[in-house]
Amino acid sequence: MLEVRTPKSERARRELGKRAPKLVENGKKTLILQGTKTSNVLNTVLTDIYHLKRGTAIKYSRRNDNIRPFESGGETSLEFFSLKTDCSLFVFGSHSKKRPDNLVLGRTYDHHIYDLVEVGVENFKSMDSFSYNKKLAPKVGTKPFFAFIGEGFESVEELKHLKEVLLDLFRGEVIENLNLAGVDRVFVCTVLSGNKVFLTHCALRLKRSGTVVPRMELVEVGPSMDLVIRRHRLPSDGLRKEAMKTSLEKPKKKVCHTFHLNTLMSLCM
Repeated sequence: MLEVRTPKSERARRELGKRAPKLVENGKKTLILQGTKTSNVLNTVLTDIYHLKRGTAIKYSRRNDNIRPFESGGETSLEFFSLKTDCSLFVFGSHSKKRPDNLVLGRTYDHHIYDLVEVGVENFKSMDSFSYNKKLAPKVGTKPFFAFIGEGFESVEELKHLKEVLLDLFRGEVIENLNLAGVDRVFVCTVLSGNKVFLTHCALRLKRSGTVVPRMELVEVGPSMDLVIRRHRLPSDGLRKEAMKTSLEKPKKKVCHTFHLNTLMSLCM
């Protein structure tokens, strides 16, 4: 593991504090990396995800032969890179005869593996393969809508888990106020079977409707792909409880101020 040295300056202490677990977390960054072998399809998938996460993602180009997220000891390097880059989300791509075009999507808590979803990529279409008015291209910093279509997202454990991870991966920073002008795209996820989902990325085109509310049309801008769930691992109950901890609003203390005049009076506020 990466050695955490005792900070010697105020600036270093602040930086270390930013990386520590918090009740209200900072915006999440994503680490994108690859295994020993990848395919052309998978390389393009990783590149497109990096473009979608522009500004909040770090992409490693070198290959990693010792990362196996589902195996004991195979997560050590992954957790090392998570701590080094301060990324709490990761996308790991690998390709083999047994698991072709394989993606592992995962989250970390305190830079240790929290949960994992492994999917196979099928019927992939890259962002470059779509033709559309480039003015519709989503801009950096905009917020997406999400559309999850299919009862499986509420009833099938694997699909519910994939939904959680996809939301965390693509929603960006959580904000309190939203300008609708900055919502210009949507991720559409459709259940195809008990372990298969169609994912596509669309731009929103606003058209006149004859009313104050404009009519919205979806324009597919990519990428799009089928995701076939191969394996998944949920966090333990104890780890989930720790990660989901929320702050309780402390009651306001009664403060008493004492004044010495001709007589002793207490004013309580």
